[in-house]
Amino acid sequence: MKLVNIISNNEGLASIASLVGRVGLSVIFILAGMNKIQYFEGNAQYLASGGLPEFLLPLVIVFELIGGLFILAGALTQLTALAFAGFCVVSALVFHNNLADQMQFFMFFKNIAMAGGFLALASAGAGRFSVDHKLTQQ
Repeated sequence: MKLVNIISNNEGLASIASLVGRVGLSVIFILAGMNKIQYFEGNAQYLASGGLPEFLLPLVIVFELIGGLFILAGALTQLTALAFAGFCVVSALVFHNNLADQMQFFMFFKNIAMAGGFLALASAGAGRFSVDHKLTQQ
C-alpha cells in the first residue's frame, strides 16, 4: 500500500512536507503579531469587543510572534502546536461565533481547521529540518 503512505514512507519527503506545513501554519501568526503591533489601538478595541481586557494584547502579540517563530524553527514544536490549537479554538469561540454571518462562519471554521493542523503537527512532530530534531540527535 505505497499509495496510502506516499509521504510517511519517504523520510525526505516527510521532512520537507513538515517544513512546508510549519511555514504555512507559522506565517499567519507571525504576520498577525506584527499587525497587532502596527495597529495596536484598533486591535486592543477588537479584543475588548470580545469581552477580553485590553491588557492581554501584549501577551497575545508575544504569543503569536514567539510561538510562530518556534513553529517555524521547529522548536518545542509539540507543546507550541498544542498551545496554538487551543488558541485557535478559543479565538473561534470568542471572536467568530456569529455563524449566521458568512464571513464569521468561514473565520470560525478557518480557526478550527488551523487547530486541526496544529494537532496533526503536535502528533507528527517537527521533522528532520527542525531545532527539535537537532536537539534530540545523539
